Amino acid sequence: MTTEHTATETLDAARRLSELASAVAESAVASALRLTESGRLIDEHQVHAERIAQLTTEARAAEEVLSYACDRAEAGRPDPVSEDEAFAFSAEAVSKAWFAVDLHPEPFALDHGVLDRLHDPETARLIREGTSDSHIRGIGSRVIDARGAFTAELEDPVAQLTRDTARSFARTEVVPLAQNMHRQDLLVPESLIEKMAGLGLFGCSVPESYGGTEMGYLTMVVLTEELSSASLVAGSLITRSEILTKAILQGGTEEQRQYWLPAIASGELLVGIAVTEPDVGSDVASVTCRATPGEHDGRRGWFIDGPKAWSTFAGRANILALLARTNPDTSLGNRGLSLFIVPKEPYDGHHFVHTQPEGGSITGTANPTLGYRGMHSFTLAIDRYFVPEENLVGGEAGLGRGFYLQMGGFAAGRLQTGGRATGVGQAALEKACNYALDRRQFGRPIADYQLTQHKIGRMATHVAAGRHLTYAAARAMERDERASMEAAMCKLFASDVAVWVTQEAQLIHGGWGYSEEDPVARYVVDALVLPIFEGVKPILELKVIARQLLAG
Repeated sequence: MTTEHTATETLDAARRLSELASAVAESAVASALRLTESGRLIDEHQVHAERIAQLTTEARAAEEVLSYACDRAEAGRPDPVSEDEAFAFSAEAVSKAWFAVDLHPEPFALDHGVLDRLHDPETARLIREGTSDSHIRGIGSRVIDARGAFTAELEDPVAQLTRDTARSFARTEVVPLAQNMHRQDLLVPESLIEKMAGLGLFGCSVPESYGGTEMGYLTMVVLTEELSSASLVAGSLITRSEILTKAILQGGTEEQRQYWLPAIASGELLVGIAVTEPDVGSDVASVTCRATPGEHDGRRGWFIDGPKAWSTFAGRANILALLARTNPDTSLGNRGLSLFIVPKEPYDGHHFVHTQPEGGSITGTANPTLGYRGMHSFTLAIDRYFVPEENLVGGEAGLGRGFYLQMGGFAAGRLQTGGRATGVGQAALEKACNYALDRRQFGRPIADYQLTQHKIGRMATHVAAGRHLTYAAARAMERDERASMEAAMCKLFASDVAVWVTQEAQLIHGGWGYSEEDPVARYVVDALVLPIFEGVKPILELKVIARQLLAG
């Protein structure tokens, strides 16, 4: 179904399958609501809850790929590749749903009408056509001819202009630095930070009244995607500022907004996040780092003591957004946590000791990592470090609200991770297409071989699905900043896609893909962190997506 004559048939087939994927997901959620008593027993059915989260996320992705293709067709600018991708992805989503339901009929307990549609012979025919070798190879062949480039149009002119500007900046300013920064484990250069600050990239979510550019979520995601296609580090620099900005906007005092946001927006102050602890990962409510009220030289404030781990960019950062326990009653869980803005001097090495005039100290040691180098993730030891009372986000009203303020910022961070993952996946796709065209084996470019075309076709289809799911999440958050489930879904799906696509690209490169001299090796190790940070994959599935789906 790739000719002009059958374009309508392609969209009709994709629509039928996408609608069925959504119907299966809705019926599965309804059954799981009963099974888990509206989520109360979710931990007794964790494996099935994960299936529900995955199935629903993929159904949403199928909807968004189809929606984009339909919008293009209705606007009189049809995109045959997008139409074929919509058909292929919807067919794959339904086939995976069919397989899951057939293996686990009792927990799914689908509505009989939905079950009949799933097993209808016409459904099977459409799945076979959508996932056929010739169909997928056709997508791959055209993507290879375009050397992996994509043409996803954006209705928002600001977002479209930002994409063009960011792409040019990424290719001229970031790409020349990225490989050496990774291989030598160097901190991101100050020159690049200054150029990004000059473009206002650290103020994406800061309102203009506080000195920011207030780009909006879609524009921010597009920007992040383009920077990440050149370097995951470059795409991640703005995320830390984004997380603290959201927390201050949501729960800070007006004085804090006026004092901190202009300096963050200008890049004068760079942010590190200090939430995780050596023995506390996703269970943020169990944070033990404590803040004790006190005075120093007649100035009221808080003394912070305790460890932090995986505090990315904490060395170079001028300020840390730090979550600490302000109520010693641990039975309060997350209600006893507060968020602080902790100033410090910047350091550019893998180890630092910062001692303040008040006598407190922060000691940091960078953790060696496979990828995601250039920012350094630190384990911190904080010893009686004094922070003035005005640095408690929200002031007295912010006591005990740190967890909620931090989670609000993390929703934006997860959305950005969808953009980061899409950028890394796109970079790997383009690299694979270029290599396939240029590399000859047995007298022919490897792009001519069926298996190469098939691999590229599936890779491109899934990258497109992650992209459109992420854009949809951005639009959802622009309508309602509390759309945390949509942000979690795009992070979950696009991150998995990036891991798989980068590894497929590496295989297409053969032995050269295993050489650190080739950027594709960097893409592989960088992608591995994506399902981990900003909420590790199982936590997103169970504690965010499934819990919200099954809340009744």
